[in-house]
Amino acid sequence: MTTTGGSILSTASETELGLGTGVIVSSNGYILSNSHVTGEKYSTCYVTLEEKNTYKGVVVWANTDLDLSITKINAQDLPTISLGDSSNIRIGETVYAIGNPIGYEFRRTVTSGIISAINRSVKIEENDNTIYMTDLIQTDASINSGNSGGPLIDTKGKVIGINSVKITSAEGIGFAVPINVVKPVIENFIQNESFEEANIGLYVYDSSVAQYINKTFTSGIYIEQIIKDGPAYGKGIKEGDIITKIDEKPINTVNELKQYIYTKKPGDTVKLKLTSGRAEKEISIILDKKY
Repeated sequence: MTTTGGSILSTASETELGLGTGVIVSSNGYILSNSHVTGEKYSTCYVTLEEKNTYKGVVVWANTDLDLSITKINAQDLPTISLGDSSNIRIGETVYAIGNPIGYEFRRTVTSGIISAINRSVKIEENDNTIYMTDLIQTDASINSGNSGGPLIDTKGKVIGINSVKITSAEGIGFAVPINVVKPVIENFIQNESFEEANIGLYVYDSSVAQYINKTFTSGIYIEQIIKDGPAYGKGIKEGDIITKIDEKPINTVNELKQYIYTKKPGDTVKLKLTSGRAEKEISIILDKKY
């Protein structure tokens, strides 16, 4: 399985190179990693595979909130890794983390542990900004900085998450982004060689973040902000409303909402069911393109 990963060196800065890990998800050179490793969309990075061949890659998709990215290199007939189902994982399940911890000299290191918890949220304060990474898989498998972007694998050898965040103030706690949220994006690139991302125009939180924002709700998705002139603006949605369903599909985490929107295209219509105080309402939104 070590042949499915390559190290990705970010060239977002001329003076600083970042070392991380990636997962080959298609034989023609699409590689899944962290956005903080590769850089944002349209960034250039370098990918070194196991046989030590180095390729120039272009980031074709990135989401900084998820800390995920997809990079394309010009290569064919690459070995790929199988993607698992992160919706079926269980606390106590054995997992393995693969990556390049600390530096290139420790490349292709495998560590093992268990799933310690699911649906964890982490508050990250960086460059005077605060973001919340939600619905994370928590594991005690050893994860160091160079593991970023590498796979968290189950006992069947399938990827259930992408290693992302490590809490440096605690020992034995690492986090991975569930693989299911990015599956629709990967499938679009594999099938169509492109992905046109749809946008709903809302900033939202789920109940796992309630403690951080001093709100009390136990289910659904809390609407923190409606983006001005976005597709949801002026549709009767209020800040503080709770999304309970999208197209009759119950929804309780931000990643569930993202995953569903990733299956749509700009111009598609979705129907939200919301609670506003004690009242319920249904609102249709025409998605636009996310730039």
